[in-house]
Amino acid sequence: MKPIQVKEIRQLLQGDLLCGSEDWYIENVIYYNRHILNTKNSMLFVSRRDEINWSELEQLGPCLVISDKSVVDLQRNSDKVTVLRVASVIQAYWKFMTFYRNLFSIPVISITGTCGKTTTKEIIKHILGEKLVVQASISSMNEPRRSLPYLMGIDETTEAAIFELGLGNTGNITHQCMIYQPTIGIITNIGVHHLDGTGSLEGYIQAKAEIVNGIRENGILILNADDENTKKVSLDGFKGKTIYFGKDSPCDFQATDIRFGNNRMFFNVKFNHKSYPLSIPGYGEHQVYNALAALAAIWQVGRLSMEEISKRMASFKPLDRHLEVTTGHNGCTVIDDTWTNNPTSVESALKVVESIAKGKKVIVILGDINRLGEYEVEYHQKIGTLVASKNIDTLFTIGKRAREIGHQAIRDRFKGKVYHMDHALQLKDLLEEILDHNTLLLIKGPMSSRAMVNLANGLKKQQD
Repeated sequence: MKPIQVKEIRQLLQGDLLCGSEDWYIENVIYYNRHILNTKNSMLFVSRRDEINWSELEQLGPCLVISDKSVVDLQRNSDKVTVLRVASVIQAYWKFMTFYRNLFSIPVISITGTCGKTTTKEIIKHILGEKLVVQASISSMNEPRRSLPYLMGIDETTEAAIFELGLGNTGNITHQCMIYQPTIGIITNIGVHHLDGTGSLEGYIQAKAEIVNGIRENGILILNADDENTKKVSLDGFKGKTIYFGKDSPCDFQATDIRFGNNRMFFNVKFNHKSYPLSIPGYGEHQVYNALAALAAIWQVGRLSMEEISKRMASFKPLDRHLEVTTGHNGCTVIDDTWTNNPTSVESALKVVESIAKGKKVIVILGDINRLGEYEVEYHQKIGTLVASKNIDTLFTIGKRAREIGHQAIRDRFKGKVYHMDHALQLKDLLEEILDHNTLLLIKGPMSSRAMVNLANGLKKQQD
């Protein structure tokens, strides 16, 4: 964070100084009781309903309290705590957020999408980090409450920022964009997820589309030209520049000659009337889409040549548990995709299985898909229908929701064997007996299922 003098904050927020000094600098900002207070020189936004632990503030002072509590509640006699009383703590919070963001004229990239947003963010960070000081959200920790600390991570040395936008409910993306004020926005794709928080697929599409109005005026919006749900996003009123990436539809960044080899995807990308060869480690066409989205954003930022981008992209390390392919127990091939679980990512995972099976015996383990609301049965059944169309020898389902996948696969005349387990631990001994060098095993489940994560880790660790 760029240090800011308390006096400047008082003038900005037009607060009343009730006690303490204004001749020191804050170096950290939190919203009290939402973030952890663990450092000195912190500014705390405190709502009326929050009880203040004054002893804690004394120990970690100097601290600056911004609150709209009564004067009686806020008056202190301390040289460690400064208190500014404001008319509205919510208005003060947003005024400060806007002020702080406007201190920096840097490219800020925000990314949303059902799948691929973490990987796309990490590709951009990896490539831009070669030349620029980059502030980025951590892993897939993209909840709205993390937005304040991430923004405060920008300081005088920061040359670009990349933030992943989390969506659990309608309005989440709007909230985060109000904080980040992105100059570049990306929608990787829109599938099916979080229907319990958005009401329906249409509501989910609209919630993802909140990024369109969240981009700064004259900013850049990067969209997947091949994604059917993304085509439903309204661009009415968007006054910035729209850039498209894809492989099938005419677009600004178009992948051609896609092929797999040596544990990576090779492709050519056409843009600006030229064609460039690129490669990205990982499996599946979805990884090419991630690379295209990243390339489109990086090119708008500038500072790197295509030769530099190509070299850095080729050295990207795929993320753990994102269709991670390893040799496992008894020489089998394990595809660990236990990072997230939704219908779109299941479809991508099954495509990868098809592309690398090469005559192997295929075993697929599918876990529950959460947060589908009233559409829970419908989408598990759709996955069952998809499984039935694939050359899979054995399907294991784990969890009460996933059971419907197997039921539907059987109804659709699935040719393989179907088994259901209530818990992943029931599978370990059985798998160790049937896995061999001619087996391809996909483990696909949500990160919330520690049992499925541990199952995958155990089979990967027991290598011959």
